[in-house]
Amino acid sequence: MGPDQLAELVDRYGAALVLYARQWCDCPEDVVQTAMLKLVRVNTPPENLIPWLYRVVRNGAIDASRAAHRRHKYEAAAADSAPKWFSPSYDPTGLDARTAAAALADLPAETREIIVMHLWGGLTFEQVAQAVGSSAATCYRRYAAGLDTLRAKLGAETPTKTK
Repeated sequence: MGPDQLAELVDRYGAALVLYARQWCDCPEDVVQTAMLKLVRVNTPPENLIPWLYRVVRNGAIDASRAAHRRHKYEAAAADSAPKWFSPSYDPTGLDARTAAAALADLPAETREIIVMHLWGGLTFEQVAQAVGSSAATCYRRYAAGLDTLRAKLGAETPTKTK
């Protein structure tokens, strides 16, 4: 893989991969960088590159989380320093970032990771399914149920279908 291809991958998927890794660890940028380095080192790029990247990031983030837990097992304050899901910003819709982040964090881990990969990562349900080892239909059902739960918790309206 050439530098231009790698730069394009980082530009297109880097932020979404960082957000995805943030579910498990407090060093998501490091995990994404390590995943990109692993990609550079492979002789033959994976056939399904994007799901492969998400899987490597997921595994790396889980490993990083376990390592951090071992380092900080006696620090009660570590739980209070969890990273934020959203950056504070002005939102004319009135959506409170802390409330939205809390609602997202309350979802089951499987549902949350599917929502993050599809909504922010832009992956298709087929790609999400490859990354999490499930079927596209199951991923879609979890995604739809998760959005319904988020709408209910945030008091948002369910969009109506137009023909």
